Formats: sequence, structure tokens, C-alpha cells
Amino acid sequence: MNELLDQIERSIENGTYLLGLYVALAIPDVCGALESTNGRATGNRYKAWFNKWIAPEYDGILTGEQCYAYRCGILHQGRSTHDQLGYSRIIFIEPNPNMRFHKNIMNDALNIDLGSFCSDVVSGAKNWLNAMNGNPNFNKNYDLFMKRHENGLNPYIQGIPVIG
Repeated sequence: MNELLDQIERSIENGTYLLGLYVALAIPDVCGALESTNGRATGNRYKAWFNKWIAPEYDGILTGEQCYAYRCGILHQGRSTHDQLGYSRIIFIEPNPNMRFHKNIMNDALNIDLGSFCSDVVSGAKNWLNAMNGNPNFNKNYDLFMKRHENGLNPYIQGIPVIG
């Protein structure tokens, strides 16, 4: 899990902003599933996880319900709009060392700094990981979590890095 979170941060540092955003939007699904009894993601789990671990950073302007709607629009249709978003769209501003626009409502659109959002998701996930220490659902589900295996995955492939 830490490898995935590190790659979100690196994507922002490297300017692969779309990749960072797409993965950051999926993190609440992954975390909600990992702590569930059946290991499956649901919209309600996404919203509850986001509301607990990330939404407090957004002072009520971005809730789990809104982020889930945005995530559905982006991941399923490639759209930054959704009829349940509460805004006409969310506009993520790419990191810029000379200015920062974050948590603003412009006309009927929500503006969020992309680097800050990804950082908030990563921080929330790391705090959540610490809270999962000893959680039996997490431990059971994490065994099935997709991981990078530096030297292969026995008995399938050995000696080269694989993801599986």
C-alpha cells in the first residue's frame, strides 16, 4: 500500500498529474474494501471513508458524496462533471510554484489544487493504515492486495519484478 501511495506523490512531482489524480480518486475505494468484512468496495464505503479521513480538510466544500460522484464521472466516463456533484464541475489546478488556488468556488465550479488534494489523500491513507494495525478484516484482505514483488512471485515468475 505504501508503494502505491508513494507513486501518487511521485506522479505529482514528475508532472503526470492525470495518473496521480486517477489513483488518488481510487484510494478511498481500496481502503474501504480492505477494512470491510467481504473485501469489496461500495459507494457507501467510499463515502464513509472519505468523510472520515479526508473531508475534514475541505471545510464542507468537498464531501464523500461529492468526491464519489466526481470519481464515478472521471473513472467511468472520463468526465469532470456529474449530476450529483453539487457543482457544475471540479477544476483541479496543476501545481504552480508562483501561485496556489485551493478550495475556492468560482461561479458554480469547485477549484482544488491538485497537489494538495493528492497529498491530502495520501496523508489520510497513511493515517488510516496506522489505525488498521491489528484489524482482522484488514489483515485478511491485505493478503490479497495487489503488490509489487521485487524478485518475482513464486511459483509463477522469479528473478524479475512483477505486480500481482
